Amino acid sequence: MRLRSRLGDRHGFAPSDEAKRLWVHQIQLTIADLVGEAHDTHHPLSGDLYYGDQKPEALRRAKSFREERIPKFLGWFERILARNPEGAGQLVGSALTYADLSLFQIVEGLVYAFPRRTRRTLREVPRLAALRQAIAQRPRIRAYLDSDRRIAFNEQGIFRHYPELDG
Repeated sequence: MRLRSRLGDRHGFAPSDEAKRLWVHQIQLTIADLVGEAHDTHHPLSGDLYYGDQKPEALRRAKSFREERIPKFLGWFERILARNPEGAGQLVGSALTYADLSLFQIVEGLVYAFPRRTRRTLREVPRLAALRQAIAQRPRIRAYLDSDRRIAFNEQGIFRHYPELDG
């Protein structure tokens, strides 16, 4: 079975090598896990309940997420960047992949939702911080980030900033 990423293929963000393609997919699945955990900090009991209805549980969940999960996930991505044999500053191979772009977006979301912890952790993962900066400076991405087309992070999305959850 050949794993295909239609969007990655169409826009040149997926490796052609099957082993690399599978590794990018595995990284993307881990990114999806991180997104789910970030969401669950403000909805630890149920997505059907308002944040205010589960605030005590959210405070406990967010503390664990900040102290344990953010450093663990970002450290894992840092190790992948360090171990990339092609050493080009990307997660896999020498070209940017959809996993790199997804990782950029999740780091941006974490900086919004948990600015104190995420900025502190980014100082401990210099390769990941450099990847974030490099992606943000790509001309087309920079134009998008500076445009009014980009929807700002807010309290209706996956990444929400509640100051009390940032410790």
